[in-house]
Order: sequence, then structure tokens, then C-alpha cells
Amino acid sequence: MKIVTSLSFPGTCREAFDFYAGALGGEITAAIPYGEGFPGMPTPPQIRDWLMHCWLQVGDQAIMGSDMHPDFAPDIHKPKDGFDVTLHFDKVEDARRIFKDLSQGGEVRMPFAESPWSPGFGGFTDRFGVPWMINTMPAVQS
Repeated sequence: MKIVTSLSFPGTCREAFDFYAGALGGEITAAIPYGEGFPGMPTPPQIRDWLMHCWLQVGDQAIMGSDMHPDFAPDIHKPKDGFDVTLHFDKVEDARRIFKDLSQGGEVRMPFAESPWSPGFGGFTDRFGVPWMINTMPAVQS
């Protein structure tokens, strides 16, 4: 089994996933617009280029995404609350770099620093409204 986070956007999925792919060194392996979706599916012209399905592969991990029209997701423009996409790193330098790259243009909620559970932790909401936590795993003591 694999658990994959799926993110919804108000027409900015392609831009967000291009940004995430660059910051995380991943590859977008699927980007299917509504206009190429299910045969016979009624698709309003204004969303034909929006993504119905997007898949970003980063190593053996993935993030899925799609654009949601406000008619189907009336709260799509409201701030996301109650979840974070969380990335765990072995090295503080890697975590700090990803924190810096992904938080660009967003709002830092907790600056990247040492915490009681981690040698490097921070939280932010990115410029697309997605909340993230970046965590460094502490070294195992023997």
C-alpha cells in the first residue's frame, strides 16, 4: 500500500506542480486536462485546460493534484486548515534548502529552526495556499 496526498487547486494545479517538481527534484508523470478527460463528459470551456489529474513522482513518493471548479468545491478559495503536507529529511541542510525553496512567495508560520523533537523543523503555507511542514529526523542515539 502507498498513501498519497491529493491536493486541490482553483485552476493553478499545473503552475503549483511545476513549482513543486522544480523545488523537490521530481517529475510530473501525468497531467491530464479536463478537455481530454472522460469521453462525453460535459466540460465548460473555461476549465478545458485545468488539470483533472496530475501526478508528481519524487523518488518512491508521490503527490497527486487536480483543479476544482468552485461549483463543485465552494470552499476551494478558503485557507486550507487541519492538514499539512509533511516532508521528513535525514539531513538538516536538505530540509533547510527545501523549506527555503517551497516557502518562496508563501507565508512562513514557523521559521526553520531546531525544535524539541528535531534538529531542523519549520512550517509555512506556500504561494498556492497549501500548508507544509518540513522536519529533520533526529539522529538515532545508541
